[in-house]
Amino acid sequence: MADLLDAPLCLPPRPLRNPANLRLPPNTCDAHFHVFAREAPLASPRSYTPEMLTIENWLTLADTFGIARGVLVQPSVYGLDNRVLLAALAGRRDRLRGVVVIPPETTDAELRRLDSSGVRAVRFNLCNKSGIGFDAFAELAPRIRALGWHAQFQISPEAIGTVTELTARHDITGVIDHLAFIPLDSPGTALEDLARALETGRVYAKISAPYRLGSAKYDANFKRALSMLTVCYPTRLLWASDWPHTELFETMPEDDDLIALSLDALPAEAQAAIFADNAQNLYFQH
Repeated sequence: MADLLDAPLCLPPRPLRNPANLRLPPNTCDAHFHVFAREAPLASPRSYTPEMLTIENWLTLADTFGIARGVLVQPSVYGLDNRVLLAALAGRRDRLRGVVVIPPETTDAELRRLDSSGVRAVRFNLCNKSGIGFDAFAELAPRIRALGWHAQFQISPEAIGTVTELTARHDITGVIDHLAFIPLDSPGTALEDLARALETGRVYAKISAPYRLGSAKYDANFKRALSMLTVCYPTRLLWASDWPHTELFETMPEDDDLIALSLDALPAEAQAAIFADNAQNLYFQH
């Protein structure tokens, strides 16, 4: 019972609107979103209880703003059960790829099956209950690298250096979720740590979920951070919606406001790379 009490119900996303008729650049890829299914059992313990938003709901979002493709990320509330994700990928190989959560003992045959389904990465989640952490990395890294996959990390700022070290030691590409949750109103040295990780050429960062990166007035801080990062690392950044914005319990941003913020924050000369080309290279090469 205590586990369920610790898993509050998320707010639903706001009803879609787009009065300014915002359109993202051609071939934009949403590099991080989640879907759910009412019939699928939720993990316990878990960090939150989601609203049951489906792949059809995301497709409506995508059509509203001109999102051509997407990367579906296994949410922590399903633990190691990737069935909802795989069902959403089925029949959509031209448009979707997936990031799963699997145990180290996963067989080679299962890895090949996941690869043929459109999976391209394993998520290591140090922030939520029911994920897998760094302890699973050494065993999984060489096996997923052989498939051309990468490792995705949901971490807090103090673990950026660990990701830099692990990806170098295992010669594997890493992707850091949501700018590592750096509090942009008081980042300390975390932005410099992230820059060092990107400098290696092995690590990408998702510029997503600005509402998770500090105070409620995040727009200016988000723009300032992106201005710094895009000058030097335009080929190491990935745009993502983080839809349906899980773990928000008091206020929910408008999706068109978030899209507008990203378009405004990214210089025109970097938009093709960050919205489309980097994701094409990382997720859609096979």
